[in-house]
Amino acid sequence: MTTTESRPTGRKPAQLVDMSWDPITRIIGNLGIYTKIDFANREVAECHSTSSLFRGYSVFMKGKDPRDAGFITSRICGICGDNHTTCSNYAQQMAYGIKPPPMAEHITNLGEAAEYMFDHTIFQDNLVFVDFCEAMVKSTNPGLLARAERTDAPRGEIHGFRTIADIMKAFNPFEGEVYKEALRVSRVTREMFCLMEGRHVHPSTLYPGGVGTMPQPSVFTDYLSRLMHVIDFIKKAVAMNDDVFDFFYEALPGYEEVGRRRILLGCWGAWQDPAVVDYRYASMNEWGKAMYVTPGVIVDGELVTNNLIDINLNMRIMLGSSYYDDWVNEQPFVTHDPLGNPVDMRHPWNQTTVPVPQKREFDGNYSWVMSPRWYHKETDKHLALDTGGGPLARLWSTALSGLVDTRYVKAANGKVRIQLPKGESLPETTLEWSIPKWSNTLERDRARPYFVAYAAAMALQFLEESMELLRAGETKVFQDFEVPDEAIGCGFHEAVRGVLSHHLVIKDKKIANYHPYPPTPWNASPRDIYGTPGPYEDAVQGQPIFEENGPDDFKGVDIMRTVRSFDPCLPCGVHMYMGKGKTLDVVHSPTYGASHG
Repeated sequence: MTTTESRPTGRKPAQLVDMSWDPITRIIGNLGIYTKIDFANREVAECHSTSSLFRGYSVFMKGKDPRDAGFITSRICGICGDNHTTCSNYAQQMAYGIKPPPMAEHITNLGEAAEYMFDHTIFQDNLVFVDFCEAMVKSTNPGLLARAERTDAPRGEIHGFRTIADIMKAFNPFEGEVYKEALRVSRVTREMFCLMEGRHVHPSTLYPGGVGTMPQPSVFTDYLSRLMHVIDFIKKAVAMNDDVFDFFYEALPGYEEVGRRRILLGCWGAWQDPAVVDYRYASMNEWGKAMYVTPGVIVDGELVTNNLIDINLNMRIMLGSSYYDDWVNEQPFVTHDPLGNPVDMRHPWNQTTVPVPQKREFDGNYSWVMSPRWYHKETDKHLALDTGGGPLARLWSTALSGLVDTRYVKAANGKVRIQLPKGESLPETTLEWSIPKWSNTLERDRARPYFVAYAAAMALQFLEESMELLRAGETKVFQDFEVPDEAIGCGFHEAVRGVLSHHLVIKDKKIANYHPYPPTPWNASPRDIYGTPGPYEDAVQGQPIFEENGPDDFKGVDIMRTVRSFDPCLPCGVHMYMGKGKTLDVVHSPTYGASHG
């Protein structure tokens, strides 16, 4: 089991109240969180995570031309579609035995860096921080807000706010100055993305074998000018987040337990190094470790592996409490990988999706999300890895590996140092992210602005290297190829909210099997066949409740903070109509707007 340890004795008789939030607001998709809350002991006694969506991409991809896979899978999500296109192209390039020219890799990397900056900013500042803004805290923890009004902000010389309450007020939806500034920044970073990938969020210029973007000086200078325009906002965001989250730890002793779970993190790596990557499976360990975010599986704080071949082979897709029939009696698509290693029947290469709509039963099947697990040979356990919302696992894995050593980002000794240049008003700044004590709600959220800074720093390097190639006349952006009769491929990437893999099997020049595994199935998975809860369930179940409201006007803000800390996004989890539904009581307002100020 991966559940957090139980709390000390001296407990009161339980006062259990069933409470549900379905759908969870401020996200795309049909995520429902069903809980039993013990108000006597101020904790969540039980949690189930459900999804009422079935997507079926793995069903209708069969028989398609594999060259269309990137364009089709981009439509899995209206948020991070480009991450899917990129990952699909990686898988295809392995299957076709090709490597895009260096300029094409830099352009792809620049597009993905802009996507991280865009998405993390709009999610953190316009969605996550609504749970920490003045209007929300006034409604759920008025005592905490009063203390925030008396507490000086330690990093005020950077972000310009005098007290913690001033920061909270700046995040009030629709009227707070940081809330509005974040929307402007997200527009600029989206423009940066479109310069490289053509269209947001379904790229029009990314293909297997390269890109369609013309590498002209104006393209890179337009990107750079926009990047420099947002660089100071990024520095301020890190400082504001650190101030608010440090305040929560200090003002609410025990808040580290909110959303805390065992450290079980997965990262599949991001941004290829054009000098090393060749997309060959046999050399995947080498080019995986050369990625500018290092892949890794972290168990109890220890790096178990950063070898993409190991990461790939130990993926297992389990059904557990989901609405599908098993496929283990089917014929396998892939019995051995290109190195001769046996491939498990529960590996994505061998999965067959057989949906079985049925009634939701929490003691049986209750979700369209399957239960991806990572098999840990040393303990013979199937681990419910989470992504830490994306940035936490990326930073943690990169810090432990200590392999990233670039002009602006260096990882060593459990830290990641990020150097940002002088901006419009703030000087050159070095930020340092250190491995935290916990994998919990606040640390998932804290990591997000640090990774925005990481992405900005890496974008500077990609720009410089692109301009060097341009001056040297190396402007080729596409490598031609033939689709083989039979082949397999796998792509590994980081979607905004975490691990992303695409597994492809080609037969007779057509797709025989195709399985994308984004972060949401990992994070939102239900209990598996061993009874192990998925990460949302595990993080919420057992966590303390700090909200001052009782059952009658309970907002569930601590629970919402935990779920949103993972950056939940359900479209890639699993659309299907389930028949006549029933209306549940709404116990959580979708957002706090001007009328609640």
